[in-house]
Amino acid sequence: MSLLQPLNLPPYPFKITEHEGQYSLFDELRKRTIIITPEEWVRQHFVQYLIRQKNYPKTLIGLEGGMKLHGTARRTDILVRNNQGQKVLLVECKAPSVAITQGVFDQVARYNMVHKVPLLAVTNGLQHYYCRIDFVNTRYDFLEELPEYATV
Repeated sequence: MSLLQPLNLPPYPFKITEHEGQYSLFDELRKRTIIITPEEWVRQHFVQYLIRQKNYPKTLIGLEGGMKLHGTARRTDILVRNNQGQKVLLVECKAPSVAITQGVFDQVARYNMVHKVPLLAVTNGLQHYYCRIDFVNTRYDFLEELPEYATV
């Protein structure tokens, strides 16, 4: 499986460079060049999907934010806020070779115990799952598609 494999997301014209067999790209949100791992490849594509297809403002998208969960440092892949600064979307990205299992959903649910975000997404670049959290009735509903930013 190629590092830069095609994903089930639209292709984007990333600025990719190669040095001694290691690929890097310029991350427009973090404003620096980063090494491309399979998970990073998915994260970069999903960020572009949010911006270009779903109209999420790039200034409200945070990448690899730190958090504490049960006293342990963890990182969220993508956390989106609205114009009022409220968290509206939490995305967990996995490498394409990682199956989306109950364990992956459990991981994002644990992260959401900290963040309390109403919309969750899990992707490995090939499969994408979205759900809306109903905190009042302590339930969740899977969604066919990720909502546009204007409707979250």
